[in-house]
Amino acid sequence: MNTLHDTPLADLTVEFGTRPEMSALPEATEQDRRMGRRLAAIHRMHLNDVGRIGIVLDRIEADEASGEDLSAALLSASFAQNVRQFGSLCGRECKVLTFHHDAEEYSLFPELAGKGNDALRAVVARLVEEHKVVHELLIRLERAAMALMFEVDAEKFNEARAVFRQLESVVHSHFGYEETQLEEAIGVLGVGV
Repeated sequence: MNTLHDTPLADLTVEFGTRPEMSALPEATEQDRRMGRRLAAIHRMHLNDVGRIGIVLDRIEADEASGEDLSAALLSASFAQNVRQFGSLCGRECKVLTFHHDAEEYSLFPELAGKGNDALRAVVARLVEEHKVVHELLIRLERAAMALMFEVDAEKFNEARAVFRQLESVVHSHFGYEETQLEEAIGVLGVGV
């Protein structure tokens, strides 16, 4: 059950408490680290998609100065295309990012926790908690994007932009933490990414 649905947007963050840290693994080789960096490569693809959503939001924001302008611009083909693209980009990226997190939670994380030490298990447990925040933000972004698809006004746009910016911040922080803490362990423990 999602316990974050009533949480204020500003409180949906992964910067809660101290993040557990994985100490360096002295047996890790450069080959092990390269294996671990595959996760970072996957994350870069997701961040590129997230960036595309931000570009569309920036374009909408640059074209429209007020609620009246935003509504009037709905007749503009380029504006309507941007709104449709924002909705479809969100829908696709929301699903892809959710799939990525599911793959981690049902495959990568259990394998790491099973083969790892207490520090690694603590990192994995924290990552699972952070996934809950990302998931809640994805749900909110998808709803905000859908609302924009059906009726565009300044309030709905500002809500979508605020949710997106929060998601963008959380995902960057989460991915950075995940990559730095798991890089060596993935290779040393022989866990496939």
